[in-house]
Amino acid sequence: MRPIKLVLSAFGPYASKIELDLSKLGENGVYLITGDTGAGKTTIFDAITFALFGKPSGDIRDVKTLRSEYAKEEIETYVELDFVYHDEEYHIYRRPEYTYTHVQKNGEVKQRSKATDAYLIMPNGDRIVKPTEVTKQVEQLLGMKRDQFRQIAMIAQGSFLEILNADTKERGKLFEKVFMTSKYSVLMDRLN
Repeated sequence: MRPIKLVLSAFGPYASKIELDLSKLGENGVYLITGDTGAGKTTIFDAITFALFGKPSGDIRDVKTLRSEYAKEEIETYVELDFVYHDEEYHIYRRPEYTYTHVQKNGEVKQRSKATDAYLIMPNGDRIVKPTEVTKQVEQLLGMKRDQFRQIAMIAQGSFLEILNADTKERGKLFEKVFMTSKYSVLMDRLN
């Protein structure tokens, strides 16, 4: 899976809409994101993981807290991700559930909510629209769930040691997913 474009709107520390053209990073699939503490590196990981799986990259952050506290009420919170997988392009839109403050013309302050929303546009143009169905389709397409994706595709600062220190069985499962060798394991089991 190679991300080619990421759009964040009122997401994390970003109060408005920003677009990242990831296609400029090349096609080899290995990218290094660097920057000062608080520059938004983790937000990029959160946005990609949220777009794909409906949850941020870390377990500490809650989906309901993804909306930028700096965003104006009229700016919608969402993430869009265009990515290529096996030479086919996919587009995902995902909006987290969030609450925002709305000031009415008479000065009255009310809390309003936006519900979770998502869709996935397949290479053939088919559109999958339920958030749970989008997640299910992504898991099927990539052959992994969010936790595996986090371990394989995004090695956050300090997490590389977790992979190195994983027990043999867990590491074997991860590498089997990465290198798509599960069919060979099944064959070996049958031969034994």
